[in-house]
Order: sequence, then C-alpha cells, then structure tokens
Amino acid sequence: MFMQSVMLSSMQNYFSVGTLSNNAVWADGLLVFYEVFRLLENAMTTLKGSSVHQFNIEGLARTEAFELDLAYYLGVDWTKTYEPRESVVKYLMHLRHLEKTEPILLVAYIYHLYMGLLSGGQILRKKRIMASKLNFFTKTNGSNPIKGYSVTDFGRHSLYQLKQKLRATLDELALTLDDETKLKLLEESRRVFLLNNEIIKSVRGTTTVVLLKLLFILVVVVILYFCYLLCKNIA
Repeated sequence: MFMQSVMLSSMQNYFSVGTLSNNAVWADGLLVFYEVFRLLENAMTTLKGSSVHQFNIEGLARTEAFELDLAYYLGVDWTKTYEPRESVVKYLMHLRHLEKTEPILLVAYIYHLYMGLLSGGQILRKKRIMASKLNFFTKTNGSNPIKGYSVTDFGRHSLYQLKQKLRATLDELALTLDDETKLKLLEESRRVFLLNNEIIKSVRGTTTVVLLKLLFILVVVVILYFCYLLCKNIA
C-alpha cells in the first residue's frame, strides 16, 4: 500500500492532461529523467559480467533518444546552458553510490523505469499525438507529422518482446539471489518512486494536473510483478 500511495502522488504530478498538451512541460519532464537513464545505461554497458549487465537488452537504450527529443524541444545547443537541478543531483548521487557499493540494487531502477516507458509511456505517446493532430497549429511533414517522440519510439523492436525480455531477465536473476538481497531490492523499489517523485515535483507546470487512471493502474502492475518475482522464492 505504501508503494502504491507513493506512485499515486508521483503520477498525479506528471502523467497528466496538462503534460499531454504542453510541450514545455513535456520537455522539462524529459530533462529531469535524461541523466538518470544515461547513468543506468552506462552501468549496464560497463559493468560487464555483473547482474546489471544482463539488462543491457538490444533496443532498450534511450540516451540517444532523449538527446534527440531534447534538441528538438530545447534547441541543438541546450547542453551549453544545462545544469541538473538539485533533486536530479540527489538522485544521481544515490545511483552512483549504489554503482560503487552494491550495483545489484540498480536493477530496481532499471526494471521500473524501462517498464514504465514500454507500458505507460506508450499511452502518453498516443495521447500526445492525438492531441497534436487536433491542434490546428501543429506542423506536419509528410508521412512523419510529429517529431519529439524518440524516447517512446522503439523502432523495429517489438514492445511486447522487450517487456518479455525484461521480465525474463528479472525472473532468472531472482532465482540466484539470497533472501537478504531480495529484501534490499524491494526496499530500493520503494526508493525508486520516492526519488522519482522528488524530480517530478521540480517539473514546471505540474502542480494542478489530473491523474490518468489507466496509466496509474499499469504502473502499479509493474510494481506488483516486480515484488512477485522477488518474493515468490523467499523462504
């Protein structure tokens, strides 16, 4: 119940009607998560031979996609004036600490964040595209009418297969973990949404938005499935 209440607060702040129709809010949301995904992907690439490296699944990486979208919304020179806000710095410091001391705990962040993009992120993509098509001022360009959606576009890679690979990787990993590590991962799973909530609060224009109920349900399912895979074999 605690994790669900944390997620409800987080989702109420960001995944909203206001976010769907406001490019500035959308871009700011991308900005706060950009370095989190970049750090996780760097860990998945460099920590070879570790459990974290197992999640380096083909087609999952989003760093380049984030950069394409941010350049579209903020301009190609956006990095020249960019400085991560305090809540993002706090998030990154925690992830770096885990990477140095107990990298296995990064799995909680990898699973929740990427499964979120593969599930709820797709709903947001469809809603935003629909809203853009209804906007008479939206610019179109032939068969590719809308840009700025690279983060939620996995190209030739099947969303279903990517989710299945994520689940299977976590399931296989859970079989090798002792009970103490599983409990630590469950605690870190709770922290994922505490930290997400903090950076989402910093997104401009998200103080009076409305929750998308279906998206909330999908993310709760992600949490529950993560907990199930870790807990089912605890003695």
